Amino acid sequence: MSESKPLLGYRKPYPGSQPPFIHPSYASTVLRGVGSEPIAIPVTLSEVTGPTLDRLTLGEHGADLTAGFPGQPLGERIIVSGRVLDENGKPVRNTVVEVWQCNAAGRYLHKGDQHDAPLDPNFKGTGQVLTDEHGRYRFKTIKPGAYPWRNHYNAWRPAHIHFSLHGGGIGQRLVTQMYFPNDPLLAFDPIYNCVPDPKAALRMVSSFDWETTENEFALGYRFDIVLRGRKQTVWE
Repeated sequence: MSESKPLLGYRKPYPGSQPPFIHPSYASTVLRGVGSEPIAIPVTLSEVTGPTLDRLTLGEHGADLTAGFPGQPLGERIIVSGRVLDENGKPVRNTVVEVWQCNAAGRYLHKGDQHDAPLDPNFKGTGQVLTDEHGRYRFKTIKPGAYPWRNHYNAWRPAHIHFSLHGGGIGQRLVTQMYFPNDPLLAFDPIYNCVPDPKAALRMVSSFDWETTENEFALGYRFDIVLRGRKQTVWE
């Protein structure tokens, strides 16, 4: 008879480790934030276990945001890697990691972006990869620039990359932002500072990583993501 393993359950997030729905300093939350307590709705088995997303066609250059263009994009080339984990620290395999970001001048390739910084014809700013059997992912891209966003006086967003991930099922989705270490704009950014617990907010900041860095090519940054539980990465 085989020895039974302990059953690991859901680990509820600590209070203050996630942002409130409405944070007045982040002006747009006043208009779009949820004004009443959400109603808990039981999830179905299919939402927890599927559908899995490992059959998606991610494209030839999904992991390399600098490839597929006539030339090289402007800016500092970087590599971002990390692991996707569940609430018990287990790797989440074959999950789609999506990223989007502005270019090195601080402008998105989107009609809604009216910043007068130049567009880069060699940079689209989007990518998708599947995590491997250890929950690892890796992107090659360029470091995004800061940009103004009119939220408050002289407001500039810190350099950041948006992430969207699904867990084992469609009901386990997390959208977050990755920041860069030692960015002076973090102290003034209401999106970063709307998280009451400073330790939880730091989970949105990547770390410089020698092992991800490639010699004479690009600096590397590590950004691990926990989908839920006590060490859950802050959602956006």
